[in-house]
Amino acid sequence: MLKTILVLAAGLLTGAATAQETVSLDEGSRIARIGGCHDCHTPGFGEANGDLDPSVALIGSPVGYQGPWGTTYAANLRLVAGDMSEDDWVEYMATIQSRPPMPWFNLHYMTESESRSLYQYIVSLGDQGEPAPEYVPPGETATTPFLVFVPQMPQ
Repeated sequence: MLKTILVLAAGLLTGAATAQETVSLDEGSRIARIGGCHDCHTPGFGEANGDLDPSVALIGSPVGYQGPWGTTYAANLRLVAGDMSEDDWVEYMATIQSRPPMPWFNLHYMTESESRSLYQYIVSLGDQGEPAPEYVPPGETATTPFLVFVPQMPQ
């Protein structure tokens, strides 16, 4: 009986690992959602309560995020991925370092199949939109709307 349970458990674990290694557009779409990519890189996503407008999915945002690091912008991922091969994207995801508020360090935990799925999803959306505005260093004036990320002391 115990041997049967162990064999079944091993089979389930093997099946789960195999499913996790699947590379697909659907998996890439799922990763973009659970990874929070659309939260910043898709205009209006939060305001639409997570309803996705494919025509603007992952085109970046002209609204900046300003803090002690300067003013940063969510990149147009369609253009970023469109300029890379799938292998280059996998390397990019494993090594990227960026400015706040992008949680770039979380991308380093993606498996290769997750990175490949995300790439395939992004490029399936097509090359469209404009590049995000350029980074604005601290102390320089941003020319677009921006959100301020500066901790405040309670009064």
